[in-house]
Amino acid sequence: MKQHLGGGEISDTEQENMLSLLGLYLHIPFCRSKCSYCDFYSMPCAERQEARKLMQSYTDALLLHMEDYAGAASHHAVDTVFIGGGTPTVLPVSMLRILLDQVDRCFNLTENAEITIEANPETVSRSSLRSLRRAGVNRLSMGLQSANDSELRLLGRIHDSNGFGAAFADARAAGIGNINIDLMYGIPGQTPESLRRTLEYAVALEPEHISLYGLKIEENTPFGRQREALEPYLPDEDTELEMYLDAIDFLASSGFIQYEISNFAREGYACRHNLKYWRCEEYLGLGPAAHSYLGGVRFAYTRNFSDYIKALEEPDKGVIILSERSRIDEDERAGEYIMLGLRLTEGVDMGSFAERFGFDFTAADNVRRKLHMYVENGFMTADAGRLALTPKGMFVSNYIISSLIPCDREEYAGLRSGTEL
Repeated sequence: MKQHLGGGEISDTEQENMLSLLGLYLHIPFCRSKCSYCDFYSMPCAERQEARKLMQSYTDALLLHMEDYAGAASHHAVDTVFIGGGTPTVLPVSMLRILLDQVDRCFNLTENAEITIEANPETVSRSSLRSLRRAGVNRLSMGLQSANDSELRLLGRIHDSNGFGAAFADARAAGIGNINIDLMYGIPGQTPESLRRTLEYAVALEPEHISLYGLKIEENTPFGRQREALEPYLPDEDTELEMYLDAIDFLASSGFIQYEISNFAREGYACRHNLKYWRCEEYLGLGPAAHSYLGGVRFAYTRNFSDYIKALEEPDKGVIILSERSRIDEDERAGEYIMLGLRLTEGVDMGSFAERFGFDFTAADNVRRKLHMYVENGFMTADAGRLALTPKGMFVSNYIISSLIPCDREEYAGLRSGTEL
């Protein structure tokens, strides 16, 4: 396909090179049932007929929202699409295909775009996956969490390990050559040995990517309401650290390169969409609770499903669905650049940082002292002007990063002048 820009005919590749790159996220807030630990914005859809109406209304609203952004995104080339949830594959395949067609119509989709969809084993079949592959999906992210069926039941998952294995085989048969498996550690009752069995099970399936997240008990979840009862069964911090470090070693020995705190991939299969977040690149998120960073502005949409649909179906009614909007100044962006960059194993190149933001982050005495302490104690490395967390540092990354990021303009002024604060 060729398009016309500025009156002259150019190829797709030439056009893509002229446009800024953009990641697109579409939120599908439906799932079969809510897991015990889940704090994402989603709703279980039990009654088939009523659920179908809700899904159709939501699909229509999302189509309108994409149409609304077609003009604003016309100077961008979308090179990653991520359909997340919830469980997007709860949505009928026909609706998912319509959404993917709309992406192609409304945005400058690159020829080699990474198009990911999240799924759970019980919501896919070989035929549905084949249909999604034909529609352009080339990356699947599927939730296993654990290969231990008792751990799965505790988490509120409605599949078992055998069901996951069958779904994985169906995805391969459908022609999907890039599959991520989501895993979890720190599950109540989990041991380093049971986590190792889960890792062995996942690696044996030969995926291209594995994500391993530590369980966080969020307040507004079943686990949050049962925290006191769960407490005796949760692995302690030393055990969790053992699990994490063992997982890193095992996955490395199995050919998976750790490129972010919780993400491991075979060579060439790091998730391009998620890298946009960690490298402070632009992305547009559509749907309730979706976040964006576009044109120097960060914004998010309401977590109210009904308001979201009403605002798009009846724009003249004045329903406000933006829940937050703020222009990000250079000081704040500099802090985010450090915070997000340190999540990556590649870390932050301080020369590139200084070139982009105009000051040396390590100049102030108090920052240097903290960095020296973290390096001396094996939590960070500082080689050839590049700061990075070690695996041990990644386990306590929230503490380390928050201690390094300036809190206010006065601190940034101190960093710029290299003086003590």
